[in-house]
Amino acid sequence: MHYFKKLLQLYEQMTLTWHSEQWNTLFRDGFDSLTRLPHALLLSGSPGLGKTQFADALAGLLLCESPRLRGQIPEACGQCQGCHWLAGENHPDYRRLAPEGDDEEDGEGVRKEKKRGARQIRIDSVRELEDFVFVGSHRHGNRVVVINSADSMNSAAANALLKVLEEPPASVYFILTTDHHRRLLPTIRSRTRVLAFQRPDAKLATAWLKSTGAHARFEQYLPLAGGAPLTVVAWQKEDQLNPLDALSETLSKVPADPLALAAQWDGLLRRHVQFSMEMLVEGVQRWMHDLALLAASLPPRFYPDLRVPTGIQLSEPKLATAWRDILRFRRSARHPLNQLLFLEDLAAHTMRALGRSGA
Repeated sequence: MHYFKKLLQLYEQMTLTWHSEQWNTLFRDGFDSLTRLPHALLLSGSPGLGKTQFADALAGLLLCESPRLRGQIPEACGQCQGCHWLAGENHPDYRRLAPEGDDEEDGEGVRKEKKRGARQIRIDSVRELEDFVFVGSHRHGNRVVVINSADSMNSAAANALLKVLEEPPASVYFILTTDHHRRLLPTIRSRTRVLAFQRPDAKLATAWLKSTGAHARFEQYLPLAGGAPLTVVAWQKEDQLNPLDALSETLSKVPADPLALAAQWDGLLRRHVQFSMEMLVEGVQRWMHDLALLAASLPPRFYPDLRVPTGIQLSEPKLATAWRDILRFRRSARHPLNQLLFLEDLAAHTMRALGRSGA
């Protein structure tokens, strides 16, 4: 019965409430739209918006041998041989590419730590598609290629894909997902139809999070997640919410000594090994961004309940400059040579931006 569970999980992805616009765009004419579906789609948007789920559900629909209608939108039946094979990850007319060693978006918007330079789709993977694309279908139906994180293709792989996209057979469909569509070759973008995914309305996202039984205070994390509901769910599953709270606590009571602040951050990272240096640096940067907004008499964006720590005189120019300067820390956050020294440098930089006397 395992494959029935997988089928249920796969086709329930269509119930993501904020995807209705994308489904309606593609299938406003019901089954008739299937005959006019573009042969190359690029699903573009921020992480955590469900692009991977949408690609999986669309692939399931294209490979289903007895699709049905839900309202006016076609969906896979979940019962035919094609659906069973896809759920068992052994459909002969389906291929999926993702960066080597990548867990991808995992449908939740969280990426696990990987070795530097490992996240690439290489040319050998793309070349293997040529026989798949230009040889006949096993089931005498559609063939589907899903390429997750398509922007991670190296130059050789991207050019190899471009050749395949130029004249694909009529029954072959490519579904690409990307968090950074401008990193793709312009010629690849021009051969695909872009389907944009926007962050859902806050009320819609909140209602969906409630339906999942997410963390009781999920609303406070939604701004930090860039409005992406799946990212909040992933943070809960990966036990990221407690360290996010702990980081907020250190920022609400900034000590006068940058070494003391660095020691707090070092202890936080050691207690919560799943919490990455990248997330810590990003949290500090977003905090500075919100302080700059407060200095300009504007509401905070990432920390709705932000209060200015005692003894800090806000300077909008200083904070704005510091926010930009922390990009340097983000570039090296994945592999700092020495964690404590890195944090001491970050803490000193933070204190200077706040005008603390101990900095």
